[in-house]
Amino acid sequence: MDVGELLAFQPGKPNLKRRSEEEEDIAYEEQEVRPRKDRHREVSQNAAEGISSLTEEQQEQINKIVNQEPEGPSLDDAALRKMILNFEKKVFRNQEMRIKFTDQPEKFMESELELNDAIQELHVIATIPEMYHHLVELNAVKSFIQLISHENVDISIAVIDLLQELTDVDSLTDNEQDAGILIDALLEDQVVATLVTNLDRLDDNIKEESNGIHNTLAIIENILELASDMCAEVAAQNLMQWLLKKLKPKVPFTPNKLYASEIIAILLQNTDGCRSLLGELEGIDALLQQLAVFKRQDPNSTEEFEMMENLFNCMCSALLYPPNKEKFLKGEGLQLMNLMLREKKQSRFSALKVMNHAVTGANAADNCMKFIEILGLRNIFPLFMKTPKKQKKGPSEMEHEEHVCAIISALLRNCTGTHRQRLVGKFTEADHAKVDRLIELHFKYMDRVQVVDNRIEKEKQLRLKEGDIIDDNQEDEYFMRRLDAGLFTLQLVDFIILELCCNSGVSSIRERVMKLLNMRGGSISAIRGIVREYAGNIGDANSEEQGELERVKLMELVEKAQELVELFVQSMFHKR
Repeated sequence: MDVGELLAFQPGKPNLKRRSEEEEDIAYEEQEVRPRKDRHREVSQNAAEGISSLTEEQQEQINKIVNQEPEGPSLDDAALRKMILNFEKKVFRNQEMRIKFTDQPEKFMESELELNDAIQELHVIATIPEMYHHLVELNAVKSFIQLISHENVDISIAVIDLLQELTDVDSLTDNEQDAGILIDALLEDQVVATLVTNLDRLDDNIKEESNGIHNTLAIIENILELASDMCAEVAAQNLMQWLLKKLKPKVPFTPNKLYASEIIAILLQNTDGCRSLLGELEGIDALLQQLAVFKRQDPNSTEEFEMMENLFNCMCSALLYPPNKEKFLKGEGLQLMNLMLREKKQSRFSALKVMNHAVTGANAADNCMKFIEILGLRNIFPLFMKTPKKQKKGPSEMEHEEHVCAIISALLRNCTGTHRQRLVGKFTEADHAKVDRLIELHFKYMDRVQVVDNRIEKEKQLRLKEGDIIDDNQEDEYFMRRLDAGLFTLQLVDFIILELCCNSGVSSIRERVMKLLNMRGGSISAIRGIVREYAGNIGDANSEEQGELERVKLMELVEKAQELVELFVQSMFHKR
């Protein structure tokens, strides 16, 4: 095919002056940053839009040029093996020439160009994953990994680009077994450690090398997706250290800094091994230092906002590992999140989410006590009393209320002495306004859950009539629908109500609750039922021992609330 003729064809349009190299560099720096796969999809979409904008006659011309040429021969096993062996010869030849003419680049440059051409030819293999086993059998994978450290950075970048294409998850969806052969070989030969070592010599300010960094991170992302059980091993090959270094506040924001935040988020969401490693490398402090940049200023772009959100998600994942909560406390993470809650910047909701993770679950008692000491109640209760208006990039009303209620619930569980007294005292202020808000939230979420429960019950009855069996998977699906309706928030709210009524020692709170329930036709029995169900569901996210302890405490609270039921019945009788 005359490729030049095809590429030269353009629809009629005004002649445009070719951009200078300086203008192209500016365009590169200002381009919208997205994860690699999203950017690839947009390029494809733009290309499709460009084709669709051609006239019918112009499209016919292009089709004519394409159809005039016969299809090239398909690549069979023999041709592929020949191509790989040719590549190996070029690798050996280049090594030989470099050793022979160490100080005379002009004499080994030709072999370097031939090696680069051989690397480019191998890109065709990415279209036939079922032949990946040849790369392993002929030791091409070992050569790829050796070339990552090649003295000529251009060769290194070329082979990284090839590896990125070979491991591209989008092209391996239907070839998981073949992809596994390649990934196993790469991991066996320590590809991640080699890639990370090579990153230190690549300059993010040079366009070609920046692309090399991006493709390196893309390879790592592909490996993590195809071998998710290897996250801890991958992170331990100096990858976590490099990512944390890339995320330092002094490092200017670049597309690759955003990508680094995505990779570390992937690592932390998978295993405690990665979360533990983060803590050992003082990663909690590193994340807090970067997040501190956003305490009084908003991100400068959509991409920087995305990076900020990734870092907050990293912190939430890290706090799922209990020992990291102590590191978060020592690093004054609570103070930073509390300041963000007060400043009302774009970081506010994410700070609320991190605060939730810091004060809930195992090893959270010290954080809860510290939260009271740093006057966190001054910031959390205004958010409890009035849910902020929904922002374009902000959380939903339900997300906000869930996090706030989870924090207050955790404080009631973990605070003792004067700290608990200060917390309980908040519910008596302003004529028990916060108790009124609790009851308001109770009825709001009770109504939402009841609507879904009624729908589920009708569906169950219909399925039973039709002879269907409702299995565990279907029950799980029903439960997820109830959670989506706000069941968890309802459970938190009702726990707070019972805890205040039964264990606060403040009779006026109990009296206020009884009065409001009487007025609105509610009941303590319904609240007890919700908390009893809550106790039955605890344990999935906690250790078995921690979950059992929590269940016992909740059931004790439910039993203690039986006295309230009797008082409630008496009050209803006197009302009549």
